[in-house]
Amino acid sequence: MKVSTRADYAGRALLSLTLHGQDAPQSARDIADRTGLPQPYLEQILLALKGAGLVLSKRGVGGGYRLARPPQQIYLSEVVSAVEAPIVADDFGEPHKDGACDHEGQCVLLAVWASVGAEMRRLLSSFSLADIAAMAGGALPWPEGAEATPD
Repeated sequence: MKVSTRADYAGRALLSLTLHGQDAPQSARDIADRTGLPQPYLEQILLALKGAGLVLSKRGVGGGYRLARPPQQIYLSEVVSAVEAPIVADDFGEPHKDGACDHEGQCVLLAVWASVGAEMRRLLSSFSLADIAAMAGGALPWPEGAEATPD
């Protein structure tokens, strides 16, 4: 699976909000400075996250963004879905519908692709922002197969 820039930036922005206090709003500029993300693009992503109900915003002096829910209630699958299309392996249709099995091997592959999409959704739904923050701080081990390199 290739993670898009938008999904990566959304995850990094929300992790920054998680690591730097969830009560006080954080400006887009502060988030951009901490994460190294380009502020104009980050602002677009924050608007998408707001639209998905993952962040709240406050305008004016002392304004900015904060998490809409506790970090243990926000999952990576929601973050990706907020800035991307739904999480699927691809849009190949469903097995056994609308002539999907008319060609050799097509039906079994459609079933495999559907299974892959379901597994991606399950895995992304297993990581909350709180889990990722704990991994970043060394309180939880990094996922299997990940190389532990400092940011």
